[in-house]
Amino acid sequence: MRHVRKERFMPRLSTLFGSGLITLCTGFAHPSSVSAYPVDCAILLCLAGGWPASMECAQARAVFIRRITPWPIEPPLQIWNCPMGVRFETPGEMGQLFDASARTGLRPPKIARPPVAPRTIANRADIDISDPAFDFVRSIRVFEIFFQQHRSSGNGCSSSNIVYLGSYGEQGEYTRRRSELDIVPEASAFRMPTECNGYAYRSVFVE
Repeated sequence: MRHVRKERFMPRLSTLFGSGLITLCTGFAHPSSVSAYPVDCAILLCLAGGWPASMECAQARAVFIRRITPWPIEPPLQIWNCPMGVRFETPGEMGQLFDASARTGLRPPKIARPPVAPRTIANRADIDISDPAFDFVRSIRVFEIFFQQHRSSGNGCSSSNIVYLGSYGEQGEYTRRRSELDIVPEASAFRMPTECNGYAYRSVFVE
């Protein structure tokens, strides 16, 4: 089972964008064409807005979930694929993406020109995202959970588990490391069996 929680991904967009911290590619000028813009830009914006009800955010969420579905999984947000160091030709080009938010009184952010020329940096954001406004990126944690149990000879019980924890660093770089079963949040679907029966469990949980 896969669980994607969004409660922690909801800083106000006015905080995130008010100082021109993010500028995104001009592909958002035509949001009706999914291939016209990098999907990771949409994932980033929709996460920040708490997944507002729009076609673009629904498609971005589907990609986010699909990336954690197969094994091995991919980082659900690949911020290095979102060219944030480029400017909009006009400040209203993201308006349709935020239609749902705007209807509730949240206005689309004003986009400012970046202070430096665009550049590509592999596996991290192409601008400085150390500002607290981007803490919602660093708060994402991805748990890969593998657990199996069976009755062994002599009526004993044998079990084994592997847990990987994926997280984002200060500049959006994604790391994956071995961890322990006891760090898995209670909100996940994993429950330790109360009896020693043949049991195998595998899931990905994102918080």
